[in-house]
Parts: sequence; C-alpha cells; structure tokens
Amino acid sequence: MIIEKVKQFLEKTFQEDVTHKGKLYLSLSLGWIILIGYLTWWNGLKSSSLDKSFRWDEWFWFGVVPAFSPYIFYYIWKKKNKED
Repeated sequence: MIIEKVKQFLEKTFQEDVTHKGKLYLSLSLGWIILIGYLTWWNGLKSSSLDKSFRWDEWFWFGVVPAFSPYIFYYIWKKKNKED
C-alpha cells in the first residue's frame, strides 16, 4: 500500500516539467555529492592509516544528507493544494 503511494508520488514528480531554477538546484546538489565523494576518496588515499578504503559514512553524512535536506524541508513546508 505504501509502495503504491511512493510510486505515484515519484511518477507525479518526475512527469512535471522542471523549471530553470529547479534544474539549477538539482545540478548544485548533484555537484555537491560528487565533490564530497571525490574529497572523501582523496582523503582516504592520503590517509596515513593502512585502511585506504572509501569512507561511505563520511560521504553519506557530509555529502548526501546536506544535498537532500533542503528538498525535504521544502516538501514539509510547502503549501498544499486543495487537490492533493
């Protein structure tokens, strides 16, 4: 039941035309995620420890969460239409 609601929400969201401002925000968010991923990878390589693996937790908390949080706040605070 909840999967159907999520599916309908995603279909509705991605079928609408994205404005120029929306494309800019999405591009900035994606750029931020990629930049933080690169910096996390680079710091892992330059680390003095023996573990040179990618630190997924750092990438998630410093890259993904800050990139998605403005969209979550926007969704929470946006005005609802009477049709919804």
